[in-house]
Amino acid sequence: MVRPLLPVPGWLEGRGGQPEAYCHRAMLDAVHYLVDNGTKWRASPADFPPWNRVYAFFRRWREHSLIVEFRDRRRGKVREKAGRDPEPTAGVIDSQSVKADASRGPWPHRVSGTGRTAVTSWTSR
Repeated sequence: MVRPLLPVPGWLEGRGGQPEAYCHRAMLDAVHYLVDNGTKWRASPADFPPWNRVYAFFRRWREHSLIVEFRDRRRGKVREKAGRDPEPTAGVIDSQSVKADASRGPWPHRVSGTGRTAVTSWTSR
């Protein structure tokens, strides 16, 4: 699912350069672990490659929009496995009053101001 998206290292295509020290699977596993657990880059477990190499791969993939593509493909596979359409068709609408002037009086009180509405797409995991 992900392999076709990953860039081919230059040394495999005869463009020169050194072979990469870590496999892409180890990098993907490390990024997935860090995102899933919400830990800091520097606090990654010793089972993974060094944090600075993992971050360098992540940054390169993000610059080429591969992270978004990974997420979209995975979401599609999870939805298909659940017997649903690969693309989400629902959205969440939320509104909030935003203060337009300084606070008056003790809380709680109604907020006089401008209404703001946000629409986000709904994805399931």
